[in-house]
Amino acid sequence: MTQINTGFGFSVAPIRVGIVGTGFAAKLRAETLVADARSNLVAVAGHNQETTAAFCQTFGAEAEVSWRKLVERDDLDLIIVCTVNRDHGAIVLAALENDKHVVVEYPLSLDVSEAQRAIELAAQKQKLLHIEHIELLGGLHSSIKESLPLIGKVFYARYVTITAVRSVPQRWTFQHSLFGFPLIGAISRLHRFTDLFGEATSVNCQTQFWDTQPDFYKASLCNAQLRFANGVLAEAVYGKGETFWQSENIFTIYGEAGTLIFTPESGQLIQGENRQTIKVGTRRGLFAKDTEMVLDSLLNGTPLYVKNTSSLYALKVADAARRSSETRQNVAIDNS
Repeated sequence: MTQINTGFGFSVAPIRVGIVGTGFAAKLRAETLVADARSNLVAVAGHNQETTAAFCQTFGAEAEVSWRKLVERDDLDLIIVCTVNRDHGAIVLAALENDKHVVVEYPLSLDVSEAQRAIELAAQKQKLLHIEHIELLGGLHSSIKESLPLIGKVFYARYVTITAVRSVPQRWTFQHSLFGFPLIGAISRLHRFTDLFGEATSVNCQTQFWDTQPDFYKASLCNAQLRFANGVLAEAVYGKGETFWQSENIFTIYGEAGTLIFTPESGQLIQGENRQTIKVGTRRGLFAKDTEMVLDSLLNGTPLYVKNTSSLYALKVADAARRSSETRQNVAIDNS
């Protein structure tokens, strides 16, 4: 194998990969890894023994007994974390401590201080720590960024994502302890705002849960109002579950020279009587694109599309929303 200086230390080609998790994201990652000659999927650790065995058989990998054993293996260069949100931070820290490069689905951690430690450790170890934020790769976000200059000075933005679910299954995404505070577990909502508008100065957030058991809920609703340093007022509405009877996904941005309205499929520029349709690119293949970009970064030193410090900042804003929800007070965001 050839050793290559990536700027994060030395990696080998093909890069030897271990995956934690066997769900949707893990499957898409695995498909990309086995199809790319630059990578070799070596081992997988999952929650369920039978599911893990079937996953490994499909992708020609070895089943490991636990994520702890996986990160300790000497025959791995990169760990990809695709498991429940609660465990992200602990797995990332353990992988870095065992001198592995790391890719993790957002959020990096449910705890800001743990996320900060992980980023500091990655820098100290000269290892790649990449937090997936495919919302920034998709056609919707690209179209929004390209269209912003058309509406002049932005003063208000509203992002509503509501998912109506009939008969919610007892899944981890509806479990307080495993998913985390909704706007942390679904941090991409706030990360869109911080990527578009920069530093936030304060947040006021209200949250409601429809609990069915001590750790499970059938529905949740978050409404967060954010003030940004550039004067923009933004509102994020995130809801999911049985209480909702209609799904909604709409991003509206008000500027002094026009309004932009986006859905995942298309956009509109509204300026008085004039309405112009804006094309929105595909959402397909984003996990594959993210994985390929990670390999490019490790082997060629190509910059990635998002910095881990940007993800950490979005996490700080989301955590401020959590504290606001708990205290029922406006929370100032420390940008020092």
